[in-house]
Amino acid sequence: MPPRPNARPSPTHFLCIPLVTSASRPQLSKSLASFKSDVTSPDSFAIPTDAVRPLGTLHLTLGIMSLAKDEGINKATDVLKNLKPREILAGITPLSSETPSAGKAQSSTGNPGTDSPLRITLRGLHCMKSGPRADPSKASVLYAPPAHGEGVFQTFCERIRATFEEAGVMEKDVRGLLLHATIVNTIYVKGGWSKKGPKLTIDARDILDRYDDYVWMEDVPLEKIAICRMGAKKIEGTDYEAYEVEAEIDF
Repeated sequence: MPPRPNARPSPTHFLCIPLVTSASRPQLSKSLASFKSDVTSPDSFAIPTDAVRPLGTLHLTLGIMSLAKDEGINKATDVLKNLKPREILAGITPLSSETPSAGKAQSSTGNPGTDSPLRITLRGLHCMKSGPRADPSKASVLYAPPAHGEGVFQTFCERIRATFEEAGVMEKDVRGLLLHATIVNTIYVKGGWSKKGPKLTIDARDILDRYDDYVWMEDVPLEKIAICRMGAKKIEGTDYEAYEVEAEIDF
């Protein structure tokens, strides 16, 4: 069947901040394993094991792209390579309303003894909206937000995304940028989603209550910004799963 004339091209890549680094891996590995053991247990919430995302897939999405082979990928890669993230960060004025704890979580510029002036803490668990509002009793996606309020880190990520939008390699998203690390997604459960049937949902109300203040990782320096290909893949010879990196830069 030919595509509809006005149909949007399928997403091929996404711009992101990878969360799994040498510094974060011990924290994330422990916190995710503990969470998975709890919520998938028949004696607890008994959610399907495949709904919990693998460690190697954790990231903060800054935007989705539909890139034509070669030309589109090369253009997006050039935009990434020409980014000057520290200059972007230096041009952001912290909000006076930020709390001390949020400031510590994002660790603004000038923190002595660190290589990265931005540091990330993931805390809590939220339900993604599937309509006008989130309904935790019929949840399909649960995510961990960065604990930074609406401050420097949020603005930094928005400006990075805006650079790609202005370059014409990423569509503008009027919904605004919701920074989130997906922890649970029922679409990955076998039979959990089909075009002909309803999406698999879970009653996550008690899960959200239990993990409301759960720390997934704390005070981890931002290391890279990357363009990754859609669709996580198994790493041959391991149980590991991750997204293929098309291009990346150091922060």
